[in-house]
Amino acid sequence: MGMFSFDTMVVVLGLLACFIMANHVEVGQSSPVERLVGGGARDRDSHVRKLQEFKLNFFQREPTVSLSSSSSPSPSPTPSLPGRRGSGVFPVTAYGADPTGKTDSTDAILEAISDAVSGDGDGFLMEGIRNLGGVRISLEGGIYMISRPIKLPVAGRGNMLISGGTLKASDNFTTDGYLIDLSFSSSPNLDYNYEFITLRDLMLDCNFKGGGIRTIDALRTTIDNCYIAHFATTGILVQGGHETYIRNSFLGQHITAGGDPSERNFTGTAIDLQGNDNAVTDVVIFSAAIGITISGQANMITGVHCYNKAYGFGGTGIHLKVPGITQTRIVNSYFDYTGIVAEDPVQLHVSDCFFLGDAFIVLKSLRGVLNGINIVNNMFSGSNKGIDIVQLDQTNEEFKEIGHVVVDKNNVNGMNLKATVAKGITQVNGTSWTVDFNGILLFPRRIRFVQHALLLTDASNSFPNTVLRNISNNQVVIESDTIVEGSVSVSVDQSPSMSS
Repeated sequence: MGMFSFDTMVVVLGLLACFIMANHVEVGQSSPVERLVGGGARDRDSHVRKLQEFKLNFFQREPTVSLSSSSSPSPSPTPSLPGRRGSGVFPVTAYGADPTGKTDSTDAILEAISDAVSGDGDGFLMEGIRNLGGVRISLEGGIYMISRPIKLPVAGRGNMLISGGTLKASDNFTTDGYLIDLSFSSSPNLDYNYEFITLRDLMLDCNFKGGGIRTIDALRTTIDNCYIAHFATTGILVQGGHETYIRNSFLGQHITAGGDPSERNFTGTAIDLQGNDNAVTDVVIFSAAIGITISGQANMITGVHCYNKAYGFGGTGIHLKVPGITQTRIVNSYFDYTGIVAEDPVQLHVSDCFFLGDAFIVLKSLRGVLNGINIVNNMFSGSNKGIDIVQLDQTNEEFKEIGHVVVDKNNVNGMNLKATVAKGITQVNGTSWTVDFNGILLFPRRIRFVQHALLLTDASNSFPNTVLRNISNNQVVIESDTIVEGSVSVSVDQSPSMSS
């Protein structure tokens, strides 16, 4: 931007003054007769036009003129007024929020949200949900102390973003509240309260006073790149609704990187999914009694690292509380000294996960139902303490309704391999031999399919007849009609056959 010196400015202003005076005098000295003559009028109009052109050209260049010295900074642009509908961005400091966290900013943030959701909006969302057009509540990189939950004042809103800062619960924050609460107390007669609300780039410090985020009957909510700590109850609670996506986030009741001396005292739950069709992706849970609790169907867990609390201290990585209709997929995740508990699971898939530190999977019976289970292609690493990688908890009731269950192709080091499919080989010399699969098969007394092959080592050309005599107690007993010397290989499967 060009800069005039002070002397140059004085000269310009002087010339402008002289020009204005000259034209004023010339026009002022015109006689009444001259004013009635066309020539005089044209001269006057000509002078006026010249004056207007000069002023117009001068003021068009005015933005490049600075009266300050070249070393002085240019003046800052005028800040946007709060609530200005044209921009769609609502900075909370414009409403009086304190970005230093020293004073209570609750009212200011709530006022910014109230202005943001008051627009007319447009369609393109679910019926009854007003499209706010992507309005943004900007925390502007500040730290804000709040004494009450941050909530939307009305239901039926969508397409909105809250991002870019830290919220910290005050010492008098309610112990059963959530810092950000996407819920609505009275029923607005809608299937969903909100749609397409995004919470991004946030740090939530619950100050051990409550929870981090709660959504109730919300649709297509995204929680992205958030750090939620010091929750007393739950880091993220999803109740009802549909399709809440939690990704690229970190949650922990206590800030630690593992090996915390107070780990046995960790409480709370990092994520509680009480709804259907949600996804947790690329999330680290570093401290809590339970990493993820799931009590809804068709949820997807991918790329999660749980080292929230060791099983030896009473911790659980993922607890599936959906008996009879689990429909949950857990893939490519890391269970660090903590494992998975599934109650009466029906349609559960666990694959390509890593279990470290003797971590294992528990299938827990409530009513004895177990069906449609895939636990395949995982890695387990332990400390040679004789711990089974998959365990049955039949304290309440024995599993009786067992459907298709596949536990197979898992890589094990320092733990006991458990599977529903197994192969064994034994040397034989006689007419009867036994292959014992109790050390590997998951279910006791449950072999549904057997295949065996006999390899003779003697030079005779005999063809002995063999028969499968018994499969009770997971032991396969085979007999022949003549003495056999050689080896026998046996394959067993505890799942029902295709024809059953």
